Amino acid sequence: MLQLCVSITDWKGQNWLMRIDLHTHSRVSDGTDSPTELVAAAARARLDVVALTDHDTMAGVAEAHSAGENFGVRVVGGLELTCQYEDVTVHLLGYGCRSDDSALSGALQELRDGRDDRVPKVVAALNAAGVEISADDIKASARPGATLGRPHVADALVALGVVSDRQQAFDRWLDIGRPGYIGHYKVPLAEGVAMITGAGGVAVLAHPWGRESRSVLTADVIGGLAAEGLDGLEVDHQLHDADTRATLRALAGECGLIPTGSSDYHGTGKVDHDLGCNITPDSSFEAIQGMVSQRVTLLGTPPGT
Repeated sequence: MLQLCVSITDWKGQNWLMRIDLHTHSRVSDGTDSPTELVAAAARARLDVVALTDHDTMAGVAEAHSAGENFGVRVVGGLELTCQYEDVTVHLLGYGCRSDDSALSGALQELRDGRDDRVPKVVAALNAAGVEISADDIKASARPGATLGRPHVADALVALGVVSDRQQAFDRWLDIGRPGYIGHYKVPLAEGVAMITGAGGVAVLAHPWGRESRSVLTADVIGGLAAEGLDGLEVDHQLHDADTRATLRALAGECGLIPTGSSDYHGTGKVDHDLGCNITPDSSFEAIQGMVSQRVTLLGTPPGT
């Protein structure tokens, strides 16, 4: 049963009865907490609902659900799908997807395989740039079975003393244009939306106007995606300033998209993203629940989350 918090009021005077954070990561992808530790932290942060949205995997969801029962926090199973639009990486959150859906499962496997193939290329590029690092160093920085990515390379660079923290690793070595950057397969954005909704899930564009994605995800593009099946827009995020949030909130209203808010929590792997620093309104969460229920009814099978 959900525990209700004391009602809080946002800047528009809307009452929010629950604290809902719909974007977090565990060390199954690139966070630093196990799914159980993440849910325990969510309980300490007085969250009523938390979504586990690891990159390109739902492998931590079952553990998170179990922890949620123990800690009195409702866990929403989800993922963050790595997509691409006009050669720019964009991210798509999916809630309530069936884990046995063949199209989505195939895409997730291809994304993970791409990351695995990427590791030796990153190692070679860094070695050529004078950094002594091996694939074993990177694997040692990740939990067994984790989806390897640049954050794990960054953690290995920290452990080796090459840099002081993840951010410095990206700034000096791993971001686009840096010596250790190697591209990998990404799902075309429109296909990603179709995959998530086809798997019975709800598709929400993650931090759309953060970093380089703002250059391609214009209001017209977002409107087009809404017409093609996009369900929501992550409005309240640490990469969005107040003016950006106001504009995105208005855009969500114009396009009939569900506005959400979240922390994008990564444990100690990302600073200034504490659990609950941004939250989703009750009405938005209810809309997401309603969509998942409708799609489950249409598909005739329960979601795998």
